[in-house]
Amino acid sequence: MTAFNIDTVTQAEQTPGTELPWAELGLKADEFDRIVEILGRRPTAAELAMYSVMWSEHCSYKSSKVHLRQFGEKVTEQMKEHLLVGIGENAGVVDIGEGWAVTFKVESHNHPSFVEPYQGAATGIGGIVRDIISMGARPVAVMDPLRFGAIDHPDTARLVHGIVSGIGGYGNSLGLPNIGGETVFDAVYQGNPLVNALAVGVLRHEDIRLANASGVGNKVVLFGARTGGDGIGGASVLASESFDDSKPAKRPAVQVGDSFAEKVLIECCLELFASGLVEGIQDLGAAGISCATSELASNGEGGMHVELTKVLLRDPTLTPGEILMSESQERMMAVVTPENVAAFEAVMDAWDVEYSWLGEVTGSGRLIIDWDGETIVDVDPRTVAHDGPVYERPYHRPGWLDATQADHFADSAHGAAPADLKAAMLELMASPNLASTAWITDQYDRYVQGNTAQAMPDDAGVIRVNEETGLGVALATDANGRYCYLDPYQGAQLALAEAYRNVATAGAKPLAVTDCLNFGSPEDPEVMWQFAESVRGLADACQQLGVPVTGGNVSLYNQTGGVAIHPTPVVGVLGVFDDVARRTPSGWREDGQAIYLLGTTRAELDGSEWAKLQGHLGGKPPVVDLDRERQLAEILVNCSRDGMVDAAHDLSEGGLAAALAESCLRFGVGARVGLAELCDRDGVTVFEALFSESPGRALVAVPRSEEVRFNDMCEARGFERLRLGVVDAESDALEIQGEFTLPLAELRETHEGTLPKYFG
Repeated sequence: MTAFNIDTVTQAEQTPGTELPWAELGLKADEFDRIVEILGRRPTAAELAMYSVMWSEHCSYKSSKVHLRQFGEKVTEQMKEHLLVGIGENAGVVDIGEGWAVTFKVESHNHPSFVEPYQGAATGIGGIVRDIISMGARPVAVMDPLRFGAIDHPDTARLVHGIVSGIGGYGNSLGLPNIGGETVFDAVYQGNPLVNALAVGVLRHEDIRLANASGVGNKVVLFGARTGGDGIGGASVLASESFDDSKPAKRPAVQVGDSFAEKVLIECCLELFASGLVEGIQDLGAAGISCATSELASNGEGGMHVELTKVLLRDPTLTPGEILMSESQERMMAVVTPENVAAFEAVMDAWDVEYSWLGEVTGSGRLIIDWDGETIVDVDPRTVAHDGPVYERPYHRPGWLDATQADHFADSAHGAAPADLKAAMLELMASPNLASTAWITDQYDRYVQGNTAQAMPDDAGVIRVNEETGLGVALATDANGRYCYLDPYQGAQLALAEAYRNVATAGAKPLAVTDCLNFGSPEDPEVMWQFAESVRGLADACQQLGVPVTGGNVSLYNQTGGVAIHPTPVVGVLGVFDDVARRTPSGWREDGQAIYLLGTTRAELDGSEWAKLQGHLGGKPPVVDLDRERQLAEILVNCSRDGMVDAAHDLSEGGLAAALAESCLRFGVGARVGLAELCDRDGVTVFEALFSESPGRALVAVPRSEEVRFNDMCEARGFERLRLGVVDAESDALEIQGEFTLPLAELRETHEGTLPKYFG
């Protein structure tokens, strides 16, 4: 072991004037002063390292805590009905019936993925999967909402190839199906791509595990991969400041993943859980050992004593502070009773997993970390893990927003309807955000494990949980940064409404929410206003729809050179099926079935994909009616369960035009529809009927034998529906009667050609 000039607690007490690199570690002057006040002395180098990573924006949520409290404050007792574990643990847990539970969460790995696309994306998958393991669950699926810069920008190909390869390489090697997500291209994400990763796991109620260190005398063990220098400061350095060319390169802060080591770790942990060998467990992700020790101690009885020299290293030159900060992947920390030590070691040996006994739980209320017998950390763990800075950042409505909202698409030079609707529809379906993502999704295994009942390109991913009964879940993620730019409160609600609707179109009852809130710098009052409004909108909408937020992630400082991304709150919704055999796909197959449009169409083109194609961003986003969204979901779920619909597709980006095209392309079956009655009823033009993005709508295919029942159900609920036409399996075309006929072969060629054109 390389010798260090160790900065001990005793030395810190004796040398109060020693200069420490607190600014280089991302701390503010007042934060450093507070640490000194908490300790009653200057911190040691190791303590400074711990506080710097744990008080970083990424780990402490210091700029967002005051707003995130709404997710708890606005939860009603009824919303808690299915909630087994809520916000505050590694992931939320929801009861889905029959003694089964599901844990799910979405997180970001944005900044690392820009610096090192493959490893950044791969370790994003690895990290979120370990959150699921740490709850006692077996991971069963992943999803990946992605956002890139302009599709034709020279750097976009680098990011797309690296990130997609990283997600596929790591997830496929773990044997986890990738069942959905999003891919968005917009120049606003050029310097700050968004790589959000969602994972879901299943477990029995009695198998839930929590992150706490309880039981004085219980042993603390670190197991999995060895600790190296590949992820030092990853979370605090990369995700807690904006990119700036004047700052040093951040490449050393990106973690390096080993998917095969993680696969072994999954099976090893599940055996530990099944044998009842751990009292508490924590994955090592952001802030590494600093996080695991302080959070376990803080959540338990408050005391832990650790000998840091016992950590197994890949790099013997690491200093104690670097060991504490390292975010090397595929590591877990557990608390084990003395009686279970031998059995724990037997499991480790059976799986050939390395481990080291670092110390034990104490009743001191202090986190004590020694280096070769000398104390280098002596802190109250709560001050590290939970009682960090809380900022009430100033915020105000942007001064430019009034003029932007007044610039409606219909009033602009771009607002005129195109002369050729067929050409417009082809242009829309070839556009980067509506083109087929098969070039990406075909690189992911979506059916491994054999429990995937539905995946992209359907509206929601569906996983079977119980093979005997068919019990299962559906998941969807959605966000629209353009809507949120125009109105963050309404935009966040639209994101939730779309994900909620997507789950319902599959036939699942929406139960719970996870979110990944991606924004620019919180030090910008206008960005902070966008964040505050988005959180308020999402919390209000969750309350109205009756679905609680179970956990998630905040990603700030997505900003380069003073230019922030559009506010992008990604919302994931989980729903439950009694039997996944009754799931509803997003495309029709049976000739002669009636095609109905549920909901009302308004002239809502502001922020739309069509407006984007015309270079316009202004006006106000579509108006969401959450009561109608709930009614629509009930209709879709009941229709799916009772066999009244054979296909369902939500209307969102691209409006009716996109829904019709995708429903035809799903199974290569055509349709004949007319829009005259819709235009008369809702007072819209044919152009608006096709391209408006009014929410609260869905397209369904109803068997002829079920039309009476279907109409009676809608009538009883007072919900608008309109018979647009029929499925036409003989025509191999989409016919908009009186307007144009579009052969499916031409539509498919256009729809599937965009991504291969740019990425090979």
